[in-house]
Amino acid sequence: MAETDSAALAALVRRRRRRRWLINALRLLLLVALIGGWELGARLGLIDSFFWGRPSGIWQQLVTWVLHGTAQGPLWVQIAMTLEEALLGFLIGVVLGISFGVLLGRNAFLAELLGPYIKAANSIPRVTLAPLFAIGLGLGSQSKVALAVVLVFFIVFFNAFQGVREVDRNLLANARILGANRWQLFREVILPSALTWIIASLHTSFSFALVGAVVGEFVGSIEGIGLLIQNAGATFNANGVFAAMLILAAVALLSEIVITALERRLLRWRPTALSEVTL
Repeated sequence: MAETDSAALAALVRRRRRRRWLINALRLLLLVALIGGWELGARLGLIDSFFWGRPSGIWQQLVTWVLHGTAQGPLWVQIAMTLEEALLGFLIGVVLGISFGVLLGRNAFLAELLGPYIKAANSIPRVTLAPLFAIGLGLGSQSKVALAVVLVFFIVFFNAFQGVREVDRNLLANARILGANRWQLFREVILPSALTWIIASLHTSFSFALVGAVVGEFVGSIEGIGLLIQNAGATFNANGVFAAMLILAAVALLSEIVITALERRLLRWRPTALSEVTL
């Protein structure tokens, strides 16, 4: 019986490994096809490289920025500025979103009182606040951080609010029967249950923090990736626009890796998903 189980487990591991290799190979093939098709289309004149750039031109622009810097200074300074604004906005927005989400999720009176105002604020296209923040907070990093906070807050807030509301009532009742006080209920039952919702919101909220920082730099800035994109667009440098977008994509992917690692560490208690077992 043990030998049969070991053989089945080994077969499952081999099957998952083959599937992983296949997916990675297909991903690489798709990337090569997209880049190669784009480059070939630009060289044959099927794609106007003046308006849409070409992969080789984007690579050359990145090399130029790395070796010689940008018109605003070294490339790493521009990346660091945007990353700092996005990270600060992300952290502040997450803290505020979790705090208010948990508070209103646990307090029905406050949720009913503030609900219409929160819905009204959420209905406003928040990127339109960028000029207002630039006027009130200036062209420094404060206005970009403020916009990033606003974009992140509502995503985290609604997830934290819903996560608290979705806590199993039977689990709460059983914990109370066992003598758990309010703090123990929150720490041992409510927060772990809502944590899945909160972590899920982090995957998208950092990208929104980047959007807030970049949009704020569009409106007015002296440094940052958003300023690189604005200047490249103003000079009809399509390769420069795509190069800056590629840098933003790389930053977003790195943040996704970090958040995924955090999720696995914080949610180790969660049962393995069925899809992870059967793949």
